[in-house]
Amino acid sequence: MATVLVIGAGDMGERIADGLAAGGRVRRLLVAGRSSAREVVAATVASADCRVEAVALDASIQDEVARVLASFRPDLVVHCASVRSPWALSGRTDPAARAVEAAGLGLRLPYQLPLILSVMRAAREAGHRGPVANLSFPDVTGPILARLGLAPTVGLGNVGMMQLRVRAAMRAADPDEALPLVRVLGHHSQVSAVMQARPPADPGARCRVYLGEEGARDDALAYAAPPLPPGPRYNVVTAAAAIPVLEALLPGATSLRCSTAAPMGLPGGYPAQIANGEVALDLPPGLAEDEAIGFNERMAEGDGVDHIDDDGTLHLTAACRQAVAELGSDLADPIPIADLDARAARLDAVLA
Repeated sequence: MATVLVIGAGDMGERIADGLAAGGRVRRLLVAGRSSAREVVAATVASADCRVEAVALDASIQDEVARVLASFRPDLVVHCASVRSPWALSGRTDPAARAVEAAGLGLRLPYQLPLILSVMRAAREAGHRGPVANLSFPDVTGPILARLGLAPTVGLGNVGMMQLRVRAAMRAADPDEALPLVRVLGHHSQVSAVMQARPPADPGARCRVYLGEEGARDDALAYAAPPLPPGPRYNVVTAAAAIPVLEALLPGATSLRCSTAAPMGLPGGYPAQIANGEVALDLPPGLAEDEAIGFNERMAEGDGVDHIDDDGTLHLTAACRQAVAELGSDLADPIPIADLDARAARLDAVLA
């Protein structure tokens, strides 16, 4: 029975807390946040069969995070916080919001990276050696953090959501047939098309689906489940994909073969195996690791990501720069780690 710390008490933090509390594997569940942690705990505790506590925490303050880690010594840390939600622009139709959305999520890295960066620095400071799972844009924040020697153990969502969609399509086609092993290679930039059942015209831009131990390809399955329009409802699928991964990271858990984001800080998502709190790639026969990584690096362009320097600086694509050109020529400049706060403030001003 484990102690789990969930950082971030927004919608995803609450869904993760509810799922872990209901699973029966957690002895003590800590929900940490600045304002709404107590409300999340009040809702979770009513149905939980474990001890659930609220922890006051500003994840942007590294020393606070280190203090919490040193005090509670969690077996697993789940990071669900961001400066601004990826859904913050949902429903907005003004020109600035439309341009920023069209540029890809990479432009909004200054909203997604700072808090997980603070958490990983604090984990190193506090000597935390357990796994850390990251839900904040892991397909891109993971490889940036890896450049800094701070990669979380694994990311959550994204390719795991694609795997669930494949399984749903197969189950609908033949409810009585036992499902084979499903392995998916894919990037966050491909999630929306999968969820909306809109396969790209270019087969090379589709996520890759491998069935069975032999890895027979059937990429069309990722786009065969009923379409779901974009919006916060995706969080339901994100949580469903994340909970098995988190439970597999707990002490004494049985091993799990899954598809998940950013294992060991790699870009994008991969088939993986989790055992004894550690994560390893579980690629199908014939798929080399370099090929899998190269595929996800190319797919990152759909998020406006061109490349990442060795010091973690993110370079954005020409398409991203073009999308926001009328908002300011500097908006899509390279994003160094040291400039995250200033760049977030610049985005705030544009989107105000």
